[in-house]
Amino acid sequence: MGAVQFDVSCSDDVTAGFDRAVAFLHHMQYEESRGAFERIAEADPNCAMAHWGIAMTLFQPLWPERPRPDALERGWTEVGRAVELVPGTDREADLVAAAGAFFRDPDSADWWTRIRRWSEAMEQAYESRPDDIETAAFYALSQLAAGQVAEDRMAYQGRAAEILLGIYEREPTHPGALHYTIHANDVDSRATESLEVVRSYDDIAPDVPHALHMPTHIFVRLGEWPSVIEWNRKSADAALRFPAGDRISHHYPHALDYLVYAYLQRGEDEQALTILTEVSEQVQPFQGSFVSAFHLAAMPARYAVERRAWDEARGVTPGTPASVAWERFRWAESLSWFARGLGALHTGGADEADRAERRMIELRDAAMGAGEEAFSTYIEVDRLVLAAWRASVDGHDERALELVRQAARLEATTQKHPVTPGALYPPQEALGDLLLEFERPQEALAAYESSLAMWPGRFNSLVGAARAARGAGLDEQARVHFRALLDVSSEEHPDRPAIAEARHFLGR
Repeated sequence: MGAVQFDVSCSDDVTAGFDRAVAFLHHMQYEESRGAFERIAEADPNCAMAHWGIAMTLFQPLWPERPRPDALERGWTEVGRAVELVPGTDREADLVAAAGAFFRDPDSADWWTRIRRWSEAMEQAYESRPDDIETAAFYALSQLAAGQVAEDRMAYQGRAAEILLGIYEREPTHPGALHYTIHANDVDSRATESLEVVRSYDDIAPDVPHALHMPTHIFVRLGEWPSVIEWNRKSADAALRFPAGDRISHHYPHALDYLVYAYLQRGEDEQALTILTEVSEQVQPFQGSFVSAFHLAAMPARYAVERRAWDEARGVTPGTPASVAWERFRWAESLSWFARGLGALHTGGADEADRAERRMIELRDAAMGAGEEAFSTYIEVDRLVLAAWRASVDGHDERALELVRQAARLEATTQKHPVTPGALYPPQEALGDLLLEFERPQEALAAYESSLAMWPGRFNSLVGAARAARGAGLDEQARVHFRALLDVSSEEHPDRPAIAEARHFLGR
């Protein structure tokens, strides 16, 4: 679990269990952490901090899940119980107050207001005792959470990374230091920072599902597909051993979507299909969270769109499985409509594509109305790509290019959300595809190379770049991209014709 020494002012009989519960919290294994804190509250009825711990498991600062009204009510009740029992130290009182800042007014206040209140309270706690490791770790986490909607987000990321590096230097196996450092660097321009921290995470917690998964947030950004596959397979297997009550933990589909994405970037389509089959054969229901919904929608959409299997994309059915409360998960639902719309456009179903776009607009506006500007932006980026292809079908080439460029500009205003390994269809890659369609290979090459600068090792961007270079008469650049394609592709399962195309061009 890693090294946590909270020094809680409760009975000696529960201190070891308390450290373990906090470690689960740092690993974002919230269900396990909550159960551990509940057992501590039962074993030591006077332990105020057990109730703080329960409250802290009822919201997930970096995840897209939002606490339901009953969770907010319970969190506020647990904070109140901690206050009644009187925390044993000023440090503990500050942490309880910070949790209270989040849960205060459970019937009002939106998510981001609560996050800002918690972050501001954690800043005060940290400034009072900057050398306390646990306070510093939770303050860094609050910075990452609040920074998601800040104009100067990179300043928040950098501040958190600096604090976490200080913790790591003092305690190199602290789970919060390792875990939150990965989140701090899971943004554009920071992926190569602190790689020794990234690669050490599974060493301290080899059986914790999320610990096995987290380093792949960075591996995806570096295009290290074998590592993404290896670690997420282990994570998914571990997640089945940590169910969320009577449901499959969302850590399981979270790992599998990353696994599918990596297989597809290696051209291992059959391997990706085995994962979809594995998911479909699960008998237990999935944890009813945004994370589960997102990946259950993303995997079949991703499998079709990445392979440019447009008939399959057209057949993607939004709102499946029916056990998911899709009305709560607008961005997740939009993924299915995006894939379906793209498939329809490429197979003569313009009316179906128009319906898909209308639904995406409804979901975009609903997300914005709910205060989820980032989710609304992600939906709009995809909608603009879909609209670009719709314009292309109608013969409006320049309009199509303007729409997809608008999508690329909008994407540049935000960051990849940690829930996803990557977009179904990155705008710069879509721009390259359109430009190739319009027989403008030189411009297409620039678009593909721009996509690869952000997402190295993407199969379709590499294929597009090689074909565009060849079409522009730039054979050496074509060779560079075809070689890169063969470097990332599987030698054991070469399922895509483009792999044979690359070998033929290179004379292999």
